[in-house]
Amino acid sequence: MVLLAARNKRFDPVFNVLPSVFFIYFLPMLASTFGLIDPKAPVLGLITSNILPMSLFLLLVTVDVRAIFRLGGKALGMFFIGSAGVIVGAAVAYILVKHRVGSEFWAGFGALSASWTGGSANMIAVKEAMSVPDQVFLPMVVVDTIVPYVWMGLLIAAVKWQPAFDRWNHSDRSVLDSLKAKAEGIKAVTVRLTLPGGVFLLSCALVAGSLAQYAARFMPQVKDILSPYAWTIIIVSAMGLGFSFTPVRKLESAGATKAGYWLLYFVLTAIGSKASLSNLGASLVLIIGGFVIIAVHLIFLLAGARILRAPLFLVAAASQANIGGVASAPVVAAVYEPGLASVGLLLAITGNIVGTYLGILCAQFCRLFSA
Repeated sequence: MVLLAARNKRFDPVFNVLPSVFFIYFLPMLASTFGLIDPKAPVLGLITSNILPMSLFLLLVTVDVRAIFRLGGKALGMFFIGSAGVIVGAAVAYILVKHRVGSEFWAGFGALSASWTGGSANMIAVKEAMSVPDQVFLPMVVVDTIVPYVWMGLLIAAVKWQPAFDRWNHSDRSVLDSLKAKAEGIKAVTVRLTLPGGVFLLSCALVAGSLAQYAARFMPQVKDILSPYAWTIIIVSAMGLGFSFTPVRKLESAGATKAGYWLLYFVLTAIGSKASLSNLGASLVLIIGGFVIIAVHLIFLLAGARILRAPLFLVAAASQANIGGVASAPVVAAVYEPGLASVGLLLAITGNIVGTYLGILCAQFCRLFSA
């Protein structure tokens, strides 16, 4: 119902402020809070543990890694510098707020960093892999809803400073001509998901998820760091990426990405059903922590731009690809350089590939400061 409403233009004022993903999580949480859903129902755990790996496989198997590499070192360098800024910023923010919100929020900052280096799928993957408690995860969802939209508005407003910044930075704007040549012909493909195609995709995803769960049983476990389910997430993500180099990537013609997101929304609904409004108390302090992460992230990007002589376009595109993801990165990229929306898209897809791994790494980094 939420996704249908999001397609209706009458509801644009609502969904322009709060994305559909927020409502997919928030409405089941309301139902759980008021006793309409049993948050301890076993089926909710089965949904997250079994469907999430299937979703991750479908979302990663269609990635065009070769197109990402064609962006070149400067564009990818700026993206990963921005990602490093998010990880360091998350640790700084956690240190600043942990005495106000609780030391257990190290895992929450890991989940948030997965979203801000990748996307919603990565955030959910880290949430489940690290067994982030609902009382920690819910406030992070609020932060993930508010802060990125404020930051996107600031990035768009900063476009007027592009000429001045590039002159001051002695930016190598020839890289933009190279990117335009490489980006030609790269467009988002809309595929209609059919019933036979959907059944086939679900079958492939089920096999991949089952194999990952089986392989995870034989992997070494590290208490509070690497559980069997964490290994499942890591393995199924690697499987999806590995198969993207094979003809299996053609599953996109059957609607693999769309099916992957539908499964992800189903998982998000189940996670929301286990949460409660009583867990919202730390949100205000954490929102401030979110802006601390943004500040450190920006410092890293400006330093990277100075070293690489990168134009402001790459600063903005890399930042939104990290913080915003595939939905908004092309928009910001197009605002700065019309015709280069696909660069923002490919950088954001890079985040989808690495975000889960970076989120787990960030969680453990923050955990070092939890004492």
